[in-house]
Amino acid sequence: MLEARECCVSELADALKEPLPAISQRLRILKSERIVGSRREGKHVYYSLADGHISRLVTNGVMHAMEDA
Repeated sequence: MLEARECCVSELADALKEPLPAISQRLRILKSERIVGSRREGKHVYYSLADGHISRLVTNGVMHAMEDA
């Protein structure tokens, strides 16, 4: 989802059908590793992939996994 557009935690939790705290914890880890970035707008924090390199890395990983299937 973050490859397509930035999303807030609640959007991700709804789409993945997982609890907000679980998604927040994962995003915190990804942010600490500089895989995602964030911006605050009012009470919401929006997350996006850090840069184009990350997007290509994710795409390549998914494509590689599909080759082995």
